[in-house]
Amino acid sequence: MNKILKNGNEGIYLLMLTPYNDDFTIDYKTYEEYCEFQVNERPEHLFCNAGTSEMTLLSLRERSEIAKLCVKHKGDTTVVTTANLAPNFEENVEEIKTMESAGVDGLVFVLRDMGKDPDRLVDYIGRLRAKTDLPVFTYEFPGFPNHCTSGETYARLVKEAGISGIKDTTSTLEGIAEKIALRGDSVILQANMPWLHESYKLGARGVMATPTACGGIFFRRFHDAFMSGDEELATRRYNEITLLDNAIDSGFNRSAKYLVQLRGVKGFKDISRGDRFPLSSARRQSLRSFAEWAKENGLF
Repeated sequence: MNKILKNGNEGIYLLMLTPYNDDFTIDYKTYEEYCEFQVNERPEHLFCNAGTSEMTLLSLRERSEIAKLCVKHKGDTTVVTTANLAPNFEENVEEIKTMESAGVDGLVFVLRDMGKDPDRLVDYIGRLRAKTDLPVFTYEFPGFPNHCTSGETYARLVKEAGISGIKDTTSTLEGIAEKIALRGDSVILQANMPWLHESYKLGARGVMATPTACGGIFFRRFHDAFMSGDEELATRRYNEITLLDNAIDSGFNRSAKYLVQLRGVKGFKDISRGDRFPLSSARRQSLRSFAEWAKENGLF
């Protein structure tokens, strides 16, 4: 049985960043070191080739190599990856087979621009789902218009297409609550930090969020505190996540890369293909200050 299906889909999914050399080719050596760094944060899962990874700016070959390295260094975690970024169905099928060959444990399908077209969306995801035996998650990726969908449509994806979960980017507590209420056997994975704690109170039991790319240990502590029933500690851990989220918000994802560098993965440069200029000296100083505070308070 697939490890995700055997051990559960809930828990912490750490999003992966993509490190670059000065010429903006991928720095695979640093990526391997980063994989080890992320595994040491004690997640249940890794999500390579996410929006945070700049997935739309990577070729299929590059995404395949990243997936292979993530699998190589995954330890006791599982690895999921996006597998439908090409513009047509036939190429999506090729992506699925490529990612399966990389050895990943699950696939993530973006909803593209179909969030408000339920019949078209359910048909599209269902046809893709039929092309793989791996667990499949969906992702309301903000890189496409109309990327969010309703709880009712999501319930159809679970029932009719066999979806295992969703990275929810609704960004409203009402939208999150609707999906949680109709989730069936699937898992709602939170990407919205302002509503993270409230969504857990409503029944969410997993995270797929941008700050996990550089501060996964914050989410490990929050999840464990909440599940222990210590509400006072869970609130404190959630507040720490909010501080992390605010610290990296400006200049993301370069800010997250710089924080990873400060935390010990020295090869990480604070550049991206989407924004090729490094952070300003002021932003770097701000992140150094946050890292020092986190270290002094035993958070790093």
